[in-house]
Amino acid sequence: MTIRYVLTLCTALVIGGALIAGSANAVGKADEKTPINDSYLTAKTKIALFADARVKGSEINVETTQGLVIIRGKVDSDAAKQAAEGIAKGIDGVKSVKNELQVVAPSKREATDDKDDAITARVNQQIAKDSNLNKAGIRVQTNAGVVSLSGEVPDIMTSANASWTAFFVPGVKYVKNDLTVKEKA
Repeated sequence: MTIRYVLTLCTALVIGGALIAGSANAVGKADEKTPINDSYLTAKTKIALFADARVKGSEINVETTQGLVIIRGKVDSDAAKQAAEGIAKGIDGVKSVKNELQVVAPSKREATDDKDDAITARVNQQIAKDSNLNKAGIRVQTNAGVVSLSGEVPDIMTSANASWTAFFVPGVKYVKNDLTVKEKA
């Protein structure tokens, strides 16, 4: 149990230091109208998940886009899934939460983790083969055969191509395309 607390403390210190360093140039300029940025919400959510004994924060991935917090990963029970969502919703500045956590029994976790890692590796290999996709900075995560694509791409065709490429990788059951298209200046 003490290892969890030490890891939580270390994570909080690292994330806290990054937040302080990243916002150092904003000191003195902030007011009530300054919006909370997405990296801050991601860090706050991750710290809160690590600190709560109802969930295993290390097994939950957190992404934030314009105040929308997306939580992904595997949890042991429906209660842990609901607890994680409640924790994320309780963070000041979070507009909404998209809960993509999957309930996987601990006894089946090792088998699905191994398969998911292999699927993620194969999807990353296919993306690396395509010069347009390789440059796009697409992040890939797999949970129980469901591949989630995230990041920012230059256009809708790149987004569609990424989905298409991932879909035909062996072992992929479904592709969730959470890619955003860059706004043209």
